[in-house]
Amino acid sequence: MSRTDTILAGFRQGEDLIRDRLDDALRHHRTGSGKVQIVDADGKAVPGAKVRLVQKNHDFQMGANLFMLEEFECAEKNERYKELFPQVFNLGTVPFYWSDLEPEEGSPRFAADSPRVYRRPAPDLCVDYCKSVGITPKCHCLNYDVWTPLWAPDDVDGVKRALDKRIRECAERYRDVIPSWEVTNELYCGKHDHFAQGRKSTQFFTARDNVEWSFNTARRYLPTNELIINEASHAWTSLFTYQRGPYYQQIERALDKGTPIDAVGLQFHIFFRAEQEEAATKPYYTPAHLYNVMDTYAMLGLPMQITEITIPCYTDLPEDEELQAEILRYLMQIWFSHPAMEAAIYWNVVDGYAAFAPQEDMQAGENYFRGGLCRFDMTPKPAFHMLKKLFREEWHTEAETVTDEGGWAGWNGFWGMYDCEITADGKTTVVPVHLTKKSGNRTRIVLGR
Repeated sequence: MSRTDTILAGFRQGEDLIRDRLDDALRHHRTGSGKVQIVDADGKAVPGAKVRLVQKNHDFQMGANLFMLEEFECAEKNERYKELFPQVFNLGTVPFYWSDLEPEEGSPRFAADSPRVYRRPAPDLCVDYCKSVGITPKCHCLNYDVWTPLWAPDDVDGVKRALDKRIRECAERYRDVIPSWEVTNELYCGKHDHFAQGRKSTQFFTARDNVEWSFNTARRYLPTNELIINEASHAWTSLFTYQRGPYYQQIERALDKGTPIDAVGLQFHIFFRAEQEEAATKPYYTPAHLYNVMDTYAMLGLPMQITEITIPCYTDLPEDEELQAEILRYLMQIWFSHPAMEAAIYWNVVDGYAAFAPQEDMQAGENYFRGGLCRFDMTPKPAFHMLKKLFREEWHTEAETVTDEGGWAGWNGFWGMYDCEITADGKTTVVPVHLTKKSGNRTRIVLGR
């Protein structure tokens, strides 16, 4: 049996389940109907107008981190990265790691011209780029204990005072431009000593009110933003025993106390070497198990996000690259088919630039970190093309219709933003229209304004 057959066995056995869940989602959870009414400047209906609707963006967020924005070793790669990113992604994760954002107390690196820190582009730079290409920025992360700067206090009260100031400053600058914020991250990964890396863990990590205090403080400064709790990939395995699992119970306890958690984050890093792959990935590549996990967390009544994704490629051989794409295709179908899932965020777009992947490892043929969607030379892999096809072709709507006597025209499509092109009396007008499950989707368009 080939490696492809071995690794895909679980997905193939679960294809009927995936198909049933995806068909249901495409009918009931990812698509809906909308109507536009076309009237003239006097408010009179315009019958017989031709209406063409072309989807420009999805409400479902397909994202990646922006950690390599302007961070490559040459201008050509920097420009290519900025060209490739919006071809697939409509969301970009912005680094807010405390020790790198504020290495010197009182001098946060917010501005685009701040001193550089590798893989930590300044938030202003990321936000400006997102605005320029029409994608949404996301914060990662406000209270990530192992990224506490050395200058910060270690006692609980001192850390809270410093974090309160940090959260307030971040919120005041970005709450109107960054809709969603990860508040806590990886509270089950253990307390670590990172003094050698210029950062540390604190006593607040083990405090009983870590989650509740962090979210209540974030809500005070981010009253209308989405606040997300996030956990590492073991939330799917060792931390999962249905509603008895510790991550589930951590969230449930916080919610019972009135803590303002708005979404549940689940990482999905396949950080296993090739020799571990077959045994280690079975739970991650078994559809029934993945649906059990998602269905269980959905009982909390919150939307979910796959906050960080890595699917390894191991080599640059065509078979391995095609396998990476096929694994990710199955996973995207599973995640997209769950009604509570609102986002899936791939982590590192390009090989050779992950947190623990020195460039010399790539040159030496190191296999562990070939988890990007593009090769080290910036050429897209099959996985990149697959995601682009899913969101630009397969899960994509274009429709043509004609207004009736009342000036109404209707269509059915994926939730998202559309260009509505109206042709009447020899003139063509293009108006943006949002088809969303959060409203009645009745839009009145006045021509001639």
